[in-house]
Amino acid sequence: MTTRPRFQYHPPDFDAPPLTGAPDARFEPAPADGVLPDGFFSTTNLPTYVKAGGTWSRPRLPRMDCVIVRQSARDLVTTEPRRVRKGQAVAVGTEEDGSQGIFVHAEGFLGGSHSANEFGFMQTEVSRERPVDYAVLAQLLGEEKQRGGKIVWVVGPALVHARAREDMIWFIKNGYVQTLLGGNAVAVHDLEAAIFGTTLGMTSSGQGVEGGHALHMRAINQIRRAGGIAAAVRQGLVTAGIMHALVVHGVPFVLAGSIRDDGPLPEVLSDTLAAQDAMREFTAQATFAVFVATALHAIAVGNMLPAFVDARSPDDLRPLTTICVDQTEFVVNKLRDRGTHQAYGVVTNAQDFMHVLRFYVERWEQAQAPATVLR
Repeated sequence: MTTRPRFQYHPPDFDAPPLTGAPDARFEPAPADGVLPDGFFSTTNLPTYVKAGGTWSRPRLPRMDCVIVRQSARDLVTTEPRRVRKGQAVAVGTEEDGSQGIFVHAEGFLGGSHSANEFGFMQTEVSRERPVDYAVLAQLLGEEKQRGGKIVWVVGPALVHARAREDMIWFIKNGYVQTLLGGNAVAVHDLEAAIFGTTLGMTSSGQGVEGGHALHMRAINQIRRAGGIAAAVRQGLVTAGIMHALVVHGVPFVLAGSIRDDGPLPEVLSDTLAAQDAMREFTAQATFAVFVATALHAIAVGNMLPAFVDARSPDDLRPLTTICVDQTEFVVNKLRDRGTHQAYGVVTNAQDFMHVLRFYVERWEQAQAPATVLR
């Protein structure tokens, strides 16, 4: 008996009406740099097909709130409007049902059901009253590592304050993190912990220390004097922590700046568009995403992610599992309301989530190990 995959994508039937008789999509030139033609098609994060030259295909680099640009007869790419240059051919159309040569396949992962824009695993209501199946989350994460996927973590400073720092380090060391995205604060607080043993001037037991309010500023100053985070690790100033683990294990990170940042750290990208571009390099490759305790960064990265893992063959498509963790339902619901339909909400604090997920991942790893034969 063949076991069906947990998620089975059902590609559209382009040989059946109404798609079989659909016209080619229309493209119009952009009237100026960063300006779109009237009636441009605004993309979603769901599998989208465009008919050009009589053939249906999916544009590269899918994400929501962008446009589709025809680079050549056989090359369509999803592009941020600010990147569109005058004269480039931009897809136009307002319908998503294929009648204008553009088809958004909202039901590809639903197995024939009709709750549009929802994936089966993600359909349950987001609530702190709903139990979380950590065994399933651990299995999905473990399988993604096995297949060599690109697991992106988006984390906030609460993860450090909540004493989940050691768990984050464990995931980095054990190959479950291919990219870390965040802001200035998460790195600053982690580095303060590495240098002074405090976060925001408090010890691991929650006790304040004399002059503690200034320790994060002193940590920033030491990192700036060293020439940056990686330099501080090489010089032996930073010998532990999340940023140390990222540097030592060669895991790339992007720190996007904010108007409220202290310092900031040398690696922080304070130009918003430069930060978005840097993050986009990794979200375009992402095959799994975990957001922990960061409302703004979770929504920002969620908007950059497609709802599916892009693949050459329609038969290889699968949902891009996205786990969003926060203490309140608000963040998860806001993320889904903004269009990240595949987000699976976990309403709990960062410490509990990281501890429990690590426990189940370790148990899953043990289950995968070959049994020891006793002689």
